[in-house]
Amino acid sequence: MSSDQAGRPAGTRALRELVELTPERQVAAAALGRAKESARRRGLRPGDAARVRREVQLGDARPGGRDPRTVGEALDQLIGQLAWSPGVTAGTIQARWSQILGDEVASHTQYVSFDGGVLTMRADSTAWATNLRWAVPTMLRMLAEAVGEGVVVEIEVQGPGGPGFGRGPRSVKGRGVRDTYG
Repeated sequence: MSSDQAGRPAGTRALRELVELTPERQVAAAALGRAKESARRRGLRPGDAARVRREVQLGDARPGGRDPRTVGEALDQLIGQLAWSPGVTAGTIQARWSQILGDEVASHTQYVSFDGGVLTMRADSTAWATNLRWAVPTMLRMLAEAVGEGVVVEIEVQGPGGPGFGRGPRSVKGRGVRDTYG
């Protein structure tokens, strides 16, 4: 194969000269002719170009944005958009207290607060508070099953809040009663 002075093959130069010499109108007319021939082969007639034929798309089994949703799914989306999750979680824990923790534990404890992933509960005696502190991992697992993993990250167990014996008309000198109040 021979090459010209610029180092390009000889055929490239001839093609370049042909393209440069062909008028733009002739190039456009040739392109239009090819498009008409292609349309004729596909069965399109003049005037059909305005009506574009689209193939029907069959649906698939995946849920789409226009599929109907359950009330629960719609409420979950609304709760997420309005950032109500902490309040709804606190209400769920409070309403289902005996279901989540069991009747015996629920009868000796009460819900105090839920803030920033920390659930605070109060026991009715020091003995129950101590036992519940030992059972925190089990209660965390039960709460994770009920309200979701990672929602409740810590449980704070408080002892009973009782009257202080340090002052008032019925105050006791010394250590006083220490059995149930701690």
